[in-house]
Amino acid sequence: MNWLLVAIASRFILGSSAVIDKLLLKKAYPNPIGYTFWLGVLGLFSLVLIPFGFHQISAQNLAVALITGCIFILAALFYFSALFRGEASSTLLLIGGLSPIFTFLLSSWILNNVLYGYEIIGFVMLILGGLLLFLVEEPSLRIKILVFGALSALFFGLSTVLTKSVFIKTNFVTGFVWIKIGAAIAVLLFLLFRSAREKILRPQEQSKFKNPLAYFLNRGYAGLGSLLVYYAVFLGSPPLIDATINLEYVFIFLGGWLVLRERFRGKVLLGKIAALILISLGIIWLGVGNYLKSTAPDPNRHITWGVTFSEKFSKMMGLDWKQNYDAIINDLGAGHLRLIAYWDIIEKQKGLFDFSGLDYQMSLAEKNGVKVILAVGGRVPRWPECHVPTWAQNQKSPKQSKLATGQAKIKNQNLLDYISAIVERYKNSEALLFWQVENEPFLAFGECPKIDAEFLDKEIALVKSLDSKRQILITDSGELSLWYGAARRGDVFGTTMYRRVHSKIFGYFDYYLPPEFFRLKEKFARFITKDYQKRYIVVELGAEPWLEHQLYETAPEDQLKAFDINYFKDTIQYAKDAGFDEYYLWGAEWWYWMKENQNHPEFWDFAKTILQQHH
Repeated sequence: MNWLLVAIASRFILGSSAVIDKLLLKKAYPNPIGYTFWLGVLGLFSLVLIPFGFHQISAQNLAVALITGCIFILAALFYFSALFRGEASSTLLLIGGLSPIFTFLLSSWILNNVLYGYEIIGFVMLILGGLLLFLVEEPSLRIKILVFGALSALFFGLSTVLTKSVFIKTNFVTGFVWIKIGAAIAVLLFLLFRSAREKILRPQEQSKFKNPLAYFLNRGYAGLGSLLVYYAVFLGSPPLIDATINLEYVFIFLGGWLVLRERFRGKVLLGKIAALILISLGIIWLGVGNYLKSTAPDPNRHITWGVTFSEKFSKMMGLDWKQNYDAIINDLGAGHLRLIAYWDIIEKQKGLFDFSGLDYQMSLAEKNGVKVILAVGGRVPRWPECHVPTWAQNQKSPKQSKLATGQAKIKNQNLLDYISAIVERYKNSEALLFWQVENEPFLAFGECPKIDAEFLDKEIALVKSLDSKRQILITDSGELSLWYGAARRGDVFGTTMYRRVHSKIFGYFDYYLPPEFFRLKEKFARFITKDYQKRYIVVELGAEPWLEHQLYETAPEDQLKAFDINYFKDTIQYAKDAGFDEYYLWGAEWWYWMKENQNHPEFWDFAKTILQQHH
C-alpha cells in the first residue's frame, strides 16, 4: 500500500479531530493531564489486534517499544498543554514546523535514514510551509506556545523514529500493540503523583468532563487516525511521514474558521494561504514522485538502440559520407537507423530526381538487415531544419498577399509531389520500418516558416494512401512542447531528449530535468490523447555538443568542454532511467569525425558497446 495515501487519510482524521479537541478543551474539559491520561488508557483498545498477527519479540525490542510508548505520552502531554494555551492552528503549525526537522535529524542519527531526489524537495516544501505558518502568527502567540510546542515536537520526532526502529525488527501488529501498552503504562504512572491524580480522578468543577460521549467518540476517531499514522511509518520514511503533519493545517484552518470562529486578516491570512499552497504542492510533489518511483522502469529491460544518420551533415563535417555510413553499419553495429530524404538533395531541379545517395543508404541497410525510419518532408533533421530546394522556396511579399497565397499553394503541391515520389520508390523496401512525416512540426525552431497543421494532415494522409502497411511517426520536442498535437496524429510518437543546449537568449544551459520528467510527461500525453497503446520512442537522444555555432565551425577543444565522454555515459544512463524502450542517438557523424580526424575514438567506441550489446 502507498504510504502517502495512508498518511493523507490519517492527517485528515487527525486534523478534524484536533478541531474537536480544541472545542472540548476550551468549553468542556480544559485539563491537559486528564486528556493525556485517557488518551493513553484508550490505547489499550489496540489489544483487539492481537489475533491478527501478534507474536513474541526479543527483550531488547520489547524494551524499545515500551519506551517509545512512554515518549509518545510525553509528546502528547506537551501537545495538549500547548493546545490549551493557543489557537488550534497555532499549536499544530509550530509542531508541524519543528517535529519533521527533529525526526529528520534523529532518523539520520539512529536509523541512518537518507532522503533522495524528489523526497528532499517534497520534504523541504512541507517544512517551509509549516515554518511560514509559524512566522505569520502574532509574536505574543508564539511565545505562549513555544516551549510546550517545541518539547512536543522533539518527543514526537523521537517517538516516530523509535517506532520505525521497532517496526524494522517486527511486524506492524506486534510493534503497535507493545507501543500502546508502553503508553498505557506511562499514563498509569501519572496516578503516583497527587497533583496529577487529583486532576484525573477529582477534577475541579471547571475541569470536569461534561461531554463524555463527545470525548470518547473523538478519541476513537483520533485513534483511527493514529493507527493510520503508525501504519504509514511502518510503510515509509519517518521524516516524510512526520512532514505530512502540516497537511493537518488544511483541516485545522477550515475547522478553526468554520467551527471555532477563529479569524485571520491581512498578512496573517495571506501567509496562511501561501503556506497552504506550498504544503499542497509538497504533497502533490511527493505523490507524483512516489508514483513514478513505484512505476520505475526495469533496469534490465530490453532496449532498442539506433542512430540518426545525415548524408548532408556528414559532408559538412568534411567526411566521406559513404565511408561514414558504412562504418556506422559495419563497425559501429547499428541495427536501427533513422535516415533522411533531403528534398534539396534529391530534387535539385523540379521534376528531376537523384535518388543515388538515398538508394545507397537503403540498399546497404537491406543487405545488413538494418531497420530504417525514413524522414520525409520539407522540415527534416539537421540545421537549418528546412531543406527546401531553391526553386521551391517562396518569395513572399506582404503587399502581394494573393500572389503569396498562390505561391504557397504551388510550394505545397510541389512538396506533396516530392513526398509521393519518395514513398513510391521505397515503400517496398524490406528495411523500412515506418515513415517520419516532417520533423518536430509544432516546434518553432530553425529557419523555417510555421507548418500548417491542416497541410501536415494532408501529408500524413498522402503517405498512408500510398503505403498502408507502414506506420507514421510524428515527432515533437521533449522539453519545449506538450506533445498533444504530434501524439494524436501519429501511429507512433517520437520525442527528442536533450540535456545541455545553447540558446541565443540564455546562452549555454542545462535543463536539469530528472529522467522521471519524461515518464510523467508521457503519462500526461496519453491521458489527454486518451491513447494508452501507442508506441512512444526517443527519436533523437542528444549525444554530441550543442554549441553556439555549428560543430564544423567550432574548435575541438571547445566541443569537448561541452560534451566529453563522461557526459556521454551519463546521458546513456539518464536515458535508461527515463523508461523508454527505443532510442535513436544523435551524433554518429561527430563520433566518426572525432575518431578519424581528432584522435578521440572514445565516443565511437562507447557507442559501439551500447549498440552492439542490444543489436
